[in-house]
Amino acid sequence: MTGVPASAAGGSSGARRAGPRGTSGPAAEPGECTSAGTAPGRTGSGRGAGTGTGEAGRGEAGRGGTELGTVQRGVAPGGATEGGAAGRGGKIAAAAVNQASVWNVANLLTMLRLLLVPAFVALMLGNGGYDPAWRSFAWAAFAVAMITDLFDGHLARTYNLVTDFGKIADPIADKAIMGAALICLSALGDLPWWVTAVILGRELGITVLRFVVIRYGVIPASRGGKLKTLTQGVAVGMYVLALTGPLATLRFWVMAAAVVLTVMTGLDYVKQAIVLRRRGIAERRAALKETDG
Repeated sequence: MTGVPASAAGGSSGARRAGPRGTSGPAAEPGECTSAGTAPGRTGSGRGAGTGTGEAGRGEAGRGGTELGTVQRGVAPGGATEGGAAGRGGKIAAAAVNQASVWNVANLLTMLRLLLVPAFVALMLGNGGYDPAWRSFAWAAFAVAMITDLFDGHLARTYNLVTDFGKIADPIADKAIMGAALICLSALGDLPWWVTAVILGRELGITVLRFVVIRYGVIPASRGGKLKTLTQGVAVGMYVLALTGPLATLRFWVMAAAVVLTVMTGLDYVKQAIVLRRRGIAERRAALKETDG
């Protein structure tokens, strides 16, 4: 036995002792670990119960060590997995925390614009609706609303303050203040009802059109649309003020330009919606053909 390593010899003697006592089960077969390899795993020796050669013992010891290492690694990766999950949870939590709050400056400006709608109506119709002082206060409320409309969207995009509330409330506030001003002016006889109908009909129609084609894509805002909004704001503001003389004539032409831009940009949106829908239908058909093919 001089050529047999001590580990193999120990393994053999362990095998001879295991059988007679009957405490550890039958004698280990060549190449097997005692107690199904659990004892070596617990003791950390990973010693194989060989019968003849130390190579078998060393081989089993290697596998025993591998098993032990696997168990140990199983715990570590588990912890790492839990840590990774915690890390991902932390990122999600951080993202939730970093997500823009509803009470940010952009949304506060939108809320202010919504609150200005009833205030504008009250000022516009105050004292019979023809008092220059009350109309001046109404113009101030309308001007503040239009200015906040310019800033809240810019702030939301620049400083990542976009929220679901803002996406819904911002267009509602825009149409509410403009619609209130147009209806008040037409009710007071300062503006023909057909002008109010064209402008409000276009705004509501384009809003509905956007929702109809949303499944195919989003219709982007054009420069013409922004120019239309600016021209409408200037024209309505001039009508809110009790202007006379050349300024009253000027506001007529500004409103005429606003109506023209309203119709032209509305037709452009309709054209974009038709193209977007056709493209979406064509892409779906192509995808179905590829799937069937």
